[in-house]
Amino acid sequence: YFDFTIENYERVNNILNRYPGNYKQAAIIPLLDLAQRQCGGWVPLAAMDKIAKIVEQPPMAVYEVCTFYTMFNRTKVGKYFIQLCGTTPCMICGSEEIKQTIEEHLQIKEGETTPDGLFTLREVECLGSCANAPMIQLNDDYYECLSKESTIALLEACKKGTPPEMGKWGSLPMNGQVSCEGPLGKTSLFEEPPGPGKFMRSDEELVAKINPADVKVQMGYQYDEG
Repeated sequence: YFDFTIENYERVNNILNRYPGNYKQAAIIPLLDLAQRQCGGWVPLAAMDKIAKIVEQPPMAVYEVCTFYTMFNRTKVGKYFIQLCGTTPCMICGSEEIKQTIEEHLQIKEGETTPDGLFTLREVECLGSCANAPMIQLNDDYYECLSKESTIALLEACKKGTPPEMGKWGSLPMNGQVSCEGPLGKTSLFEEPPGPGKFMRSDEELVAKINPADVKVQMGYQYDEG
């Protein structure tokens, strides 16, 4: 059995209000995400069925979405869900060593969960943080520029229930750098960026100077009106 909490039903209504009444199915993805968060990181079949009733669609319509996107877990995961990026930039920068470190330190293999239910490890494709490779996504948070030592320190902090807080820019490079700045610090973009419209043409310049009906003539096309 599954049902949204009273608090989450407010979120359900807010999500549904984003879409026209005859397109409730557009809310399937955000509702699956909401259900997954309520269930502790996974989406049970009962939750999919509930969402199908809310969006007034056959259950299969929700099953199809949930099974297509890898961000939805259909089996239980640990409290700390580790997604290790193994795509080329991270692999070149040492993701295999990070994977081995996690597996040895937690005594699990890729795709497994620790017996205490604290950690699940899964290798995934690119997480879009190539500049700060190697990295992992831990639940919603990015921990980047990892080394064997910093990975172990991160895991131990999680065991204590005190994972490091995210940095100013929404991620945390574990080598002390700021965002994706290199070892020389900030080397460009020292000035405030120009405001909207700086490099755009004025409205006057966008006014059509040629009658659309005469385009072929202006372009030199020869054609027979008959």
